[in-house]
Amino acid sequence: MNVRPPLRTRFLAADIVPRLATIMVGVPCLYIITQRGGIYFLLLIDLIILLGLAEFFRLMHAKGYRPSRWLGYAAGLAVSLHVYRGGPAVTLLVTAILLLIMIREVFRPHLADALPNVAVTVFGVLYVGWLGSHFVMLRELPGSLGLAPELGARLVFFATLVIWACDTFAYVFGILIGRRRLMPQISPNKTWAGAVGGLGGGALAGWLCAQTFLPIITPLAGACLGLVSALLGQLGDLVESMLKRDAGLKDSAQLLPGHGGVLDRMDSLLFSVPVLYYWFRFSVL
Repeated sequence: MNVRPPLRTRFLAADIVPRLATIMVGVPCLYIITQRGGIYFLLLIDLIILLGLAEFFRLMHAKGYRPSRWLGYAAGLAVSLHVYRGGPAVTLLVTAILLLIMIREVFRPHLADALPNVAVTVFGVLYVGWLGSHFVMLRELPGSLGLAPELGARLVFFATLVIWACDTFAYVFGILIGRRRLMPQISPNKTWAGAVGGLGGGALAGWLCAQTFLPIITPLAGACLGLVSALLGQLGDLVESMLKRDAGLKDSAQLLPGHGGVLDRMDSLLFSVPVLYYWFRFSVL
């Protein structure tokens, strides 16, 4: 029978100090830029998309594929510009880059992997670029409907706080009482206790947000949205873990101390933010 290490040992092994240090530096910067909005927020999301695509293409390269990296970067940025600015010129740009991704394979010396190379490049643009662009869509949503632009920052804060609470509760519950593994074939460190704790943390955070800075939704709706976001966030985390496992890598990168790469931090939000955007767009605003 396996004997669990002491609690103190588990906490020290969990990189608590570098995690907290990264949060203390990153959160204020994200808060200021999100509050500012506009082109500043777009540039922040563009940076996240570029770093996320770089990490995704690294995973695909480790798997043996050869994605068109620079065209993928350009397509990801063009998608974010499209949702921010729109217009036929930007639509033409996105279309042209997607066509170039396919044309690029014609000029490679080896054509055996043309289909997977195109597929993983376009998938990266959709996974990181399109889903990530929903941050911009969510931030700009109130202003596009003639409402106070500041409300957009609150919607982004709601999305991020819910996922942060989910991750934190899942982390703590998993360390304290986690025993039964959730999906060991994908992510051996995740437990059922952590997953349930994460759902509870997301629901609690959603309820608190509705009670404080987001009165456009009821506390019950906030808790339900928090629960759904936490569920989607955990599924997004598992999807990225599946990709890393398939590629044979532990982390997508080591950019953020204690957190891995940008994609490791954004995988949950890539699944939850789009759903929140469409819910607020069609049900509330």
